[in-house]
Parts: sequence; structure tokens; C-alpha cells
Amino acid sequence: MDTDALRQLRLLIFDVDGVLSRQTIPLGSDGVPTRTANIHDGYAMQLAVKRGLRLAIISGAKTETLRVRYSGLGLTDIHLGVAVKTIVYEQLLTQYGLTDAQVLYMGDDIPDLPVMARVGIAACPADAAAEVKAVSHYVSPRNGGEGAARDVLEQVLRAQGLWMNDEIAFGW
Repeated sequence: MDTDALRQLRLLIFDVDGVLSRQTIPLGSDGVPTRTANIHDGYAMQLAVKRGLRLAIISGAKTETLRVRYSGLGLTDIHLGVAVKTIVYEQLLTQYGLTDAQVLYMGDDIPDLPVMARVGIAACPADAAAEVKAVSHYVSPRNGGEGAARDVLEQVLRAQGLWMNDEIAFGW
């Protein structure tokens, strides 16, 4: 990814299914999907929040356990059950006074494409849909739920001089 573009980023947005969790989701006995969460993704997310980056979730998923997981990492912009992601995206830009160039979005499937077409950096996991890979500025070598978010976050934090530079990096 372009280092200058990484330095401009102030908001990083992630989809959940296929990005922060794997594409295959086991169903509980009640029919509710149970998702995985990658510990390395979680470490990088909480560090990015501590470093002053704004992180957001925009997902069609409606499971409240996702809110618990990501709010526990310090995220405050957790938007679940979203049918049209551009609506929430535009609200976030307005709320924080940001431009498209200051945003990275990581998605993996067709519903992510409208937002990905607008942001400064569009990223995706290695196992994203072909249409998503085609519009992405960066394709992580990692699959969704297997460290793809960590990969992107670490690059952003390094570019901004915020990776492993003091004692905050060594704790939760």
C-alpha cells in the first residue's frame, strides 16, 4: 500500500463476515450463527484505537455478540444489521468531518463494493470475491478471520509511526 495514503488515514472500517471472521460460519442449535474472532486482529484493533485511529464496523450481521466483542476492543462505531452500507458510511464521514481519502474500508463481498469504490484505500482478504479483489487497492495475503485485519492495521500503524513505539504497544 502507498505509505503516503496510509499516513492520511483517520478511519478504518471493517465488514465482519469474511473479513473479521471466516467465510464459513457454524450455526448454533438455535440457528444463530456463531463467528470466530482472530486474536491478532483484536490486538491490532485495540492498539489502533489507543493510538487515536477511529475504527468502525459496518455489517449486515445482527448478532449482538459482535457488539460485545468489538466494543470490548474500544470501538464505538459498531453498525449491525446494515442493508445499505453507503448510508452509514456517509454518516460517519459527516460525523467526523472526514474525506473519502482519509478512509480505508476492508470488505470481501458484493455488498461492500459501493463503499469500496469511494474510499481512499479499498482492501480485502485473500479469499474475497473476485469482484472485490478487482476494485481493491490492496489484497491481503491472509484470509478473512485469519489475520487480514491485523495485516492492514499493522501497515497503517507502521506508516504513521505508531507501531511498537512505546509501552502501550506491549499490553491490552
